[in-house]
Amino acid sequence: QVQLVESGGGLVQAGGSLRLSCVAPGRTFSGYARGWFRQAPGKEREFVASISSMGSNKYYADFVKGRFTISRDNAKNTVYLQMNSLKPEDTAVYYCGAGPDAYGTRRLSVADIGYWGQGTQVTVSS
Repeated sequence: QVQLVESGGGLVQAGGSLRLSCVAPGRTFSGYARGWFRQAPGKEREFVASISSMGSNKYYADFVKGRFTISRDNAKNTVYLQMNSLKPEDTAVYYCGAGPDAYGTRRLSVADIGYWGQGTQVTVSS
């Protein structure tokens, strides 16, 4: 069953911004580390950003550092990804996930994720 639901994707021009949201309708993930991943056609799913359960630790992939910001609002059971200065190479389906907070002190990997959303498409035109 779907545990997480992403929204906020769309089509933007290079240099534009989007804010992705990921909500959990059926359960709380306040005690979990949360992460964003992306997958382009023909490519493996890759890490984008992650955040520990209380938001004190944040990690970013090198290719988004300084452009993207991950945050969370545990009262709303929601995690966000603010994406600025978007580039065509950012085009992908973006997925949110949740994993044990034991992994909250480092960046998450795909293998760490126990719960996934179905993804939201981000397309950046040049």
